[in-house]
Amino acid sequence: MTKKVAFLFPGQGSQSVGMGKDLYESSESAKKVFDTADSVLGKSITTLCFDGPEDSLKQTVNTQPCIVTMSIAAMEALKSECDITPSYVAGHSLGEYCAMYAAGVMSLDTTLKAIQKRADLMGATKGGAMAAVLNSTEEALKESLQEASSVGYVDVANYNSPAQVVITGDEAAVAKAGELLLAKGARRVVPLAVSGAFHSKFMEPAGKEFESFVSGLELNDASIPVITNVDAEATTSSADFRVKMPKQIYSSVHWTQTIQKMVSDGVEIFIEIGPGKVLAGLNKKIAPEAKVFNIFDKASLDATVESLKTELMCGV
Repeated sequence: MTKKVAFLFPGQGSQSVGMGKDLYESSESAKKVFDTADSVLGKSITTLCFDGPEDSLKQTVNTQPCIVTMSIAAMEALKSECDITPSYVAGHSLGEYCAMYAAGVMSLDTTLKAIQKRADLMGATKGGAMAAVLNSTEEALKESLQEASSVGYVDVANYNSPAQVVITGDEAAVAKAGELLLAKGARRVVPLAVSGAFHSKFMEPAGKEFESFVSGLELNDASIPVITNVDAEATTSSADFRVKMPKQIYSSVHWTQTIQKMVSDGVEIFIEIGPGKVLAGLNKKIAPEAKVFNIFDKASLDATVESLKTELMCGV
């Protein structure tokens, strides 16, 4: 029986200067993606990815298109060396755009234009705060958010793993919730360096503006089910993507539930494609029994292809 595979694509925070450079130099398929991004977006994504500077790369308006470009380039490099079709695809926040591209929902040009528009809108939304919460119980989280809401708005931005959630909202309310969570036994609360309260109601105006942009995009039905952030459900209808894309900007990212859904449907192998190893780390906490591979540079691509030859009898 063939093992089920899922492709995973990382989100903001995974970027690093130099990402994708050796893939660009060693893979014609990867090079084509980077060159297309430079041309479609009218700015040098290649320079931002390969040379930075870091301050420019970590600005939301640049981070999002750069990570999407690098992740898609890495996937195209993989596909040029290995004939592999995943059973599912998913991406963490902005990574969902790579997943939609992988599933044929959008062309490369459309994907790049959509993520740049999303980045522009999110980058322009200021105010609020976010913090990562480690090792809190569900009950303590629920109680703390409820108590802190007397100070202001606070919600869960990301359900990253059973051991990590990210909270988002008004600065005072996020700080208050952090204090309460620590008092109720959370191991750590780490404030995040972000420009705004992503995945919160602060982002609703950006989501509404993005809705009108998305209404004009050419979207196809997915050829591979995409497990979407907003509800951790398998999605294939272009009409559903059109509704979920704007909503995702201001809704919680149900990542833990996304991985659990794929595991319950028989996925045994996950391949994280894109910069960093954040999702692989989260996977070890969500689904420790599943195998996880990474593709973030030429060496990890070669190692993954070798392993997949054994695991899946993967050929070109």
